[in-house]
Amino acid sequence: MGLPRPSEPFRRVYSAPEPPSPARRPRLVALLVAVVSFVLAAGAVFWLGSRGESPTAAPGRPSATAPPETDPAPSGPAPSGPAPSRPAPTTSRPPAPPSQAAPITRLPAPCGMVAAATVRRLVPSARRSESANPILATCTYTSTGGRFRWLWVEARLYSPGDHAAPLEDARRYYSAQQTQARNDAQAETRTLEPQRGLGDEAYRQFKVDRGQPTAVGQVTARVRNVVVTVSYSEQAPGKGEAEERERGCLAKATQVAREVLGEFR
Repeated sequence: MGLPRPSEPFRRVYSAPEPPSPARRPRLVALLVAVVSFVLAAGAVFWLGSRGESPTAAPGRPSATAPPETDPAPSGPAPSGPAPSRPAPTTSRPPAPPSQAAPITRLPAPCGMVAAATVRRLVPSARRSESANPILATCTYTSTGGRFRWLWVEARLYSPGDHAAPLEDARRYYSAQQTQARNDAQAETRTLEPQRGLGDEAYRQFKVDRGQPTAVGQVTARVRNVVVTVSYSEQAPGKGEAEERERGCLAKATQVAREVLGEFR
């Protein structure tokens, strides 16, 4: 054995830790940020779940459990009945005025305006005479035996080719005839009144001829630009026959006038 060595204090040489390489620093920072974010998100989920709210609801869009949005109720009492409906706006145009019938341009045959059967019944064994031109047609039926009976038919045309206003001219002639009937000095007018249902306008007249002992029932009617006159005559009524004779003469003249107007439909 040799001599013991004297004890000496142990001294370790300190060496500082090597710093991490530059390539590893960004990875460590990213890992640290991810861990912190995960912890914060978990805490938020737990906190929201404890309050009963859904964390997945997108902003601006209601969640499945959220009640639907409703319009605020109007202030004041609610109406008791159904809401009044507003009428839809209409675009209909006002009705067009009725179109006027075309003016008449020609007259029928003078003695063809009354049916033969009507002539035989009103004027038996009649002798007839006629006169015609483009604007005036007349036919006269006179009995040849027994009691006197006489029928006269006239149609006057105001032609569009000869008149600038044929309708107005026909109206003026009709009014002039009506005025003349009121002031007839050759007959005693007992009835002069409007007649409905014949043409555009009509009147009827019952008169007694002062020069001859005859009673006349006469009807004048206008249809557009034509004026028709029908006269039916019999012997003057005797005592107690005036009213009956008047009714009979006016009824026969009205029947013939209706037939004549039928030719201008």
